Amino acid sequence: MTPEQFVQLKAAREESYWESAVRRGFVSDDQILTALSSRFRMKIANIAAVSQQARELVPEQLVRKYRVLPLQISDSVLDIATADPHDLDCERTLAFALGRTVRMSLASPTKIQERLDEVYRPENVIEKILENVGIDYDIETLTEQIEDSDLELGANQATARPVIQLVDRIVAEGISSRASDIHLEPEEGGVAVRYRIDGVLRQVMVLPKAAGIPLVSRVKIMAQLDIADRLRPQDGRARVVVSGNRVDLRISTLPASQGEKVVIRILDQRSTVLSLDGLGLNPDELERIHGLLQSREGLLLVTGPTGSGKTTTLYSMLRTVQARGVNIVTVEDPVEYRLQGIVQVQVNEKAGLTFPAALRSILRQDPDVILVGEIRDKETAMIAVQASLTGHLVLTTLHTIDAASSVTRLLDIGVESYKIAACLKGVVAQRLLRRLCPHCRELAVGQVPDRLKKWFPDGSTLYRPVGCSECSNTGYRGRLAITEVLSTSTEMERRIAANEHSERIADAAREGGMRGLWDSGVQHARNGITTVEELLRVLEAPVEVSAQPRPSASSRASSAQRTVGEDNGTHPAPPSSSGTAAPSIDGGLFPPPTRGYVPTLHQTPAPSFTGASFQLVDDENVNAAGESKKVLLVEDEDSLRRVLKDLLEREGFTVFEAADGVKALDEIDRAAPDIVVLDLNLPRLDGYGVLSHLRARPGTANLPVIVLTAKGDEDSEVRVFEYGASDYLTKPFRPRALSARLHSLLARGHRAG
Repeated sequence: MTPEQFVQLKAAREESYWESAVRRGFVSDDQILTALSSRFRMKIANIAAVSQQARELVPEQLVRKYRVLPLQISDSVLDIATADPHDLDCERTLAFALGRTVRMSLASPTKIQERLDEVYRPENVIEKILENVGIDYDIETLTEQIEDSDLELGANQATARPVIQLVDRIVAEGISSRASDIHLEPEEGGVAVRYRIDGVLRQVMVLPKAAGIPLVSRVKIMAQLDIADRLRPQDGRARVVVSGNRVDLRISTLPASQGEKVVIRILDQRSTVLSLDGLGLNPDELERIHGLLQSREGLLLVTGPTGSGKTTTLYSMLRTVQARGVNIVTVEDPVEYRLQGIVQVQVNEKAGLTFPAALRSILRQDPDVILVGEIRDKETAMIAVQASLTGHLVLTTLHTIDAASSVTRLLDIGVESYKIAACLKGVVAQRLLRRLCPHCRELAVGQVPDRLKKWFPDGSTLYRPVGCSECSNTGYRGRLAITEVLSTSTEMERRIAANEHSERIADAAREGGMRGLWDSGVQHARNGITTVEELLRVLEAPVEVSAQPRPSASSRASSAQRTVGEDNGTHPAPPSSSGTAAPSIDGGLFPPPTRGYVPTLHQTPAPSFTGASFQLVDDENVNAAGESKKVLLVEDEDSLRRVLKDLLEREGFTVFEAADGVKALDEIDRAAPDIVVLDLNLPRLDGYGVLSHLRARPGTANLPVIVLTAKGDEDSEVRVFEYGASDYLTKPFRPRALSARLHSLLARGHRAG
């Protein structure tokens, strides 16, 4: 190009110098390609060679955004044609989205655009799907604007816009089927559409893979989400009108390996009875909840996992309290149901309207009752507790497995135990069970498993599901709540303030009349409302704890001694729990132990010992009551955990196990160990997080913890002790070193006590 042409090109200020120069006739595509190929030592692409697999696996939105053409794809490499070899953002995004190394070759931007239009030409798969659809659903998508104008997307436009018609059909059939959620899940062979009805997912159709992207894009448009962003999760809301009835939708997207997964939560107030009487509670449970709602101040918690109906129960409680003529304000994320006569605040993180910020403002609005959608952090918890202590009734939710664990959860968040004891009025833990269809249920004929005969003795009247048109041939229609209702008492407040573990709090609650979730479900099964199978699907039957005392360490050692003595004079190493020789932590085999395990010959009878004349376990391994010391072993590698457990049990300890950090905290509350052996690299919550929780709680602040780690550098060692570890051991380690540290820490604790 001449200098004059270059100046003219720069003055035009067009988006692409390449396309502008070719269009003005200054140079040709081939000349630019030849120059770039020589300069960057890159190949010129054959844009005609686009594989079908590359077309299907590489999202159209991405290639159009970066103006590249996918050519070939393998398990490890993606070949693309590009006009900009310096576009590192394109390379990184494609590599992240597809999990492959990206290789670039050169092509003209104009040719790339033309080829993209050819490769990604829309197919008529959706029209083919809709050919056999005989029912038209009249759906309007409502956009909430200042003008309150509605966007008409009904059946009169379905012929011109088949994607809209398909989405309308999926949503409308989900609503008419009483589904609580619609799942659009990309798979290898297509897009699966599943409805969650009465808590159970059912697959209703599988769409061709080509329908996936337009389907997801249409749902995103309904929720006003970014259809071009396919690499990050997004959340939104939509409101539709189905046959004249307004229904709210909560929409969530998640990038997955095969494409974006979409979950549509259906919030249909017609199918949700916001009344305590409509939850299907047992009469005694309903009475206890009404008793809690008589409180004019304090904290009421509803607990359970996601999808257990906590929000519905909270709203039903609000409806009951609303009859008093009080000022009720809620702060939620998101607002699931809009309630008449109640001020509802939607959390908006981007605008700075967080749970704590909203709560502070609400307290200046003269409320009588406050609903907090969920306590997620310390700041929210502290404000909610403070509000409950200053004359407000606060209703909120927590994610815990039962009622008594709520106290432990609040302690973990950072609320002081004396404040919990002062403000907590009660906890409702709940699950949902499917109701038997009243039109087709039949008497169940057959034996109840022996382990359940305590609750369902012979002669109990039980029913089974059959299936009919009323229940879509499932045998179940609708759901009911099973609950355990904890009401605080003077004794419980004392135990909470004293930082006693959750089992002791549960004991006090049972003394006050609390009935567990299992017992609540058993009563519904006996009444013919649900089935034993449904109860077992949701809950585990309580395990009967044997009343026999645990054998002492010496009796276990004597038993092992006699067992080995019966062998033909051989002295094998003790077996591991898997039945094979236990691998050493160092990689070899354990030598025969020198404590608690004495091999004898077959001809020599095992000596008998009585009373305290023979003691295999050191005094520091036994507490004042004569029971062995308890060790919690936290390790995610099963084989290493088995080896360590075998070692510690032969040392005379009682060993409890946890495979991740969250289970470790639960096990500490349940078992109250004397010492903890803690790995650092753990799933869900690492060792540092476990240490932080333990040292922040008064009841476990001084609990001895030995940390195991593969990092032996100085920084790691310093960090471990900064987090509050009592001792530190690197992997691989010698069993005697671990044993010595355990005895030393326990002896120190004994002398300090």
